Amino acid sequence: MMNKLFLTICFVLMTAAFSLANEQEQKFQGFNLEGFANDGSKAWDVNGETADILGPEIKLTNVDANSYGEQTMNVKAKTGFINQTSGKMRLEENVVVTSEDGSQLVTDSLEWDRNEDLVTTTDDVKITDQRFSAYGTGMEAKPGTKLAQLNKDVTVFVDTQPEASDDKLLTITSDGPVVIDQATGKAVFDKNVVAVQGDRTLKADTMEVYFNEDMSAISSMVCIGNVVITQGENKTYAEKAVYDAQQQKLTLSGRPKLILLTEGEGAITSSGN
Repeated sequence: MMNKLFLTICFVLMTAAFSLANEQEQKFQGFNLEGFANDGSKAWDVNGETADILGPEIKLTNVDANSYGEQTMNVKAKTGFINQTSGKMRLEENVVVTSEDGSQLVTDSLEWDRNEDLVTTTDDVKITDQRFSAYGTGMEAKPGTKLAQLNKDVTVFVDTQPEASDDKLLTITSDGPVVIDQATGKAVFDKNVVAVQGDRTLKADTMEVYFNEDMSAISSMVCIGNVVITQGENKTYAEKAVYDAQQQKLTLSGRPKLILLTEGEGAITSSGN
């Protein structure tokens, strides 16, 4: 999903820039640009109120662009700037990228360097779809390799069983960064990771989350370093914990220790290697 959103921004607006490249010091009112595939079908369109061409830079206002193909994508922003010399582009103010399936990315600004295949922002980012949402500050993404990183203060919500009760909502927070690799269906949370689901809390230095093929559900989780699992008054300690979602099986390693409180009898402690 994230990869398609970024590619839409890059393709649609950069194509519009090259279409206007031969014009100098001009302003267009109510502009509309369209591109077509080899079979004659519409591939993209860009609409807006104005386009100012000032030397090497093109300024677009109230950008509303679409990309058509396997899935339709829409890009909106109050302002867009494209440097014809460097090929770099930035979108500013109320940047919203929406896919046909309802997935959406919202931020205040985006910058794209096509030569480096790099999309960045230092602003807050919100990414949502039907069962997944992520919030963070700052982002770096390489659309060509399907890699994205939320830099800090990251919170992720995963609806593990949407038909069930609220205690199936999994919340994961970390100081960041969080790296999402769509090619492998893997997300790595780093620094002060805390996962909460119902009355269960899991803490670790690093957490690797593996998703199914369409990134709609978690298949497994690997927690590494200073692992602490709390459920009610019971606590479990280990250096590594592996959770298999299909089998609902938790495997502890690295000197695991369990502290179980039984009513009226005090604590029962069990340790392993």
